[in-house]
Amino acid sequence: MSDTFRPLAGLRPHQVADGVFARVVNGRRMTLAVVDLKPNSRVSEHRHENEQLGFILQGSMVFTVGGEKRELGAGDTYEIPSNVPHDAVAGPDGCTAVDAFAPVRADWERLERPDPFPPDWPR
Repeated sequence: MSDTFRPLAGLRPHQVADGVFARVVNGRRMTLAVVDLKPNSRVSEHRHENEQLGFILQGSMVFTVGGEKRELGAGDTYEIPSNVPHDAVAGPDGCTAVDAFAPVRADWERLERPDPFPPDWPR
């Protein structure tokens, strides 16, 4: 069976933080992730070599990138250059974001991976 086409709901998530789950599609040179953040969940400040681009699909989050803090909602985008510190806190209704990383987020392969469960999007 090919990995070319897969339903989001069938992807085994990576647990990025408590209440934060990323469903990942890895190519040879980039990672695409749909990230569900439960209400008020937090991704602590961190940095990585990977350049990161993303947008909010639903819900909201307060995102701090390089010391600049913004509340983001559905349709808002963000750009995080390589090695710039950033953190996120989901809003009271949670958040679903889509992130693209280059190069591949190989470090996520070490994260805990629960069995597949329904994503928050699409509902």
